[in-house]
Order: sequence, then C-alpha cells, then structure tokens
Amino acid sequence: MRNDLVKYFNRGWIVELIYVSKAGEISKRKVRILKIQGDIFYAYCLKQKAKRTFLIDHVLALVPILPQERGAI
Repeated sequence: MRNDLVKYFNRGWIVELIYVSKAGEISKRKVRILKIQGDIFYAYCLKQKAKRTFLIDHVLALVPILPQERGAI
C-alpha cells in the first residue's frame, strides 16, 4: 500500500481510498496526498474540505483518480 501511496503522491494524483478509523468506522474518501511520513500520511480530504492524517495500515483499498476522470469530482 505504501508503494502505491508514494507513486500517486509523486504523480500528484487524487486518490479514492477506503479507510477504517481507529474506532472501526469504514469510510470512502477522495484525497490529495500532501506528505508521507513513516507510518502515516497527510492528505487534503475533498469530502471534509480539510487536511487529515491517515494511518497507512488502516487503508483497505486505494485507487487513483486519473486526470481525465477528475471532471466528475
């Protein structure tokens, strides 16, 4: 998962992820990765319109939103 995060971060792509919170709640979000540091990454969440911190180990799935698909965001 980390390798994919780094790849999409380097390309500047928005990604859609399925994430499980520390409380066990599952959410689906579209984010722009801002920084990857150790076991966490910082991203701008398009759903919340705010910066968020995510644990890499809590990402269940990750898919890039390719530039031609961004018009639907």
